[in-house]
Amino acid sequence: MKTSLLTLLCFLCAFAVKAQTVPSKANQIKTAVLAAPEDKRDGAMVYGYSENGEFIKLRDGNNEMVCIADDPSSPGFSASCYHKDLEPFMERGRELKKEGKSFREIFDAREEEVKNGKLKMPKDGATLYVLTADDEHYNPSSGNVDKTYLRYVVYIPWATEESTGLPLKPEAPGMPWIMDPGTHRAHIMINPPKD
Repeated sequence: MKTSLLTLLCFLCAFAVKAQTVPSKANQIKTAVLAAPEDKRDGAMVYGYSENGEFIKLRDGNNEMVCIADDPSSPGFSASCYHKDLEPFMERGRELKKEGKSFREIFDAREEEVKNGKLKMPKDGATLYVLTADDEHYNPSSGNVDKTYLRYVVYIPWATEESTGLPLKPEAPGMPWIMDPGTHRAHIMINPPKD
């Protein structure tokens, strides 16, 4: 019993330390753009966190990519980059989440807003890159991250299994598949095999 309690306290302390530690602006930018294709990193717009944990723009961009730095209050490392045409969709999701909406409520609200033309989605598809790593492979103070895993998401609103020829789940490692078919949030998932 004492061991379990001690383990829980250690976990909570480690989580609290991470939650209070916001990396420097330079390190947030450095690690956020790692999710983007290499030739898009220098010109990407980057969002991250202020010293008090507020979500802010860290850098303006001059190309089509928008990157999001790791959230210091969440366990592990996760950075993402996406095509600027997805920004209205992503921004609306952030607004609804800030209002305390659940995943389902956010999904339903955006679905309705896309259907009635209030929220625009890319017509030709747009890509999201998500780069993750475990806590032990990320050093926020140095901005070093290793043993990362990169997955790809291609948003193609209203696409279906029939319109794409993609299955609803991967049948082999790294095989593309379609998620949320027939909705505003339909997207192709590509999860390369992990090393």
